Amino acid sequence: MFLTRWELDRLSDSAGLALTELVANVVRHVPDRRCSVLILREPHGLRVEVADAVPGSLVAKAADPLEEGGRGLVLVEAVTDRWGVEETGGGKTVWFECDA
Repeated sequence: MFLTRWELDRLSDSAGLALTELVANVVRHVPDRRCSVLILREPHGLRVEVADAVPGSLVAKAADPLEEGGRGLVLVEAVTDRWGVEETGGGKTVWFECDA
C-alpha cells in the first residue's frame, strides 16, 4: 500500500521478501518476539528498519546446504541495494534500502 502511494510498486517483491526475513529473525531470535518496523520513503527509494531489544551484530553468511535455516540475511543482501545493523540503546536496528 505504501509503495503504491509512493509509486515504488516495482520494489514490492524485494522489499517484501527482505522485510519478511528480518521479522522472521525477530520471531526466531528475540525472546519476547517484539520489534518495531519503520518504512521510509527516501530520495533514492525506500528504507526499512526493524528494531529489537537484543544487542549484537549480524553477518550474512552462507548456510550449510543441509541446514534448515540461516539464509535470511543472505537473501536480504541479494534482493536489496544496501543493508546493515546499528547498535541502539540496549538493542539493535537492522535496516535495508532499495533504490528506485
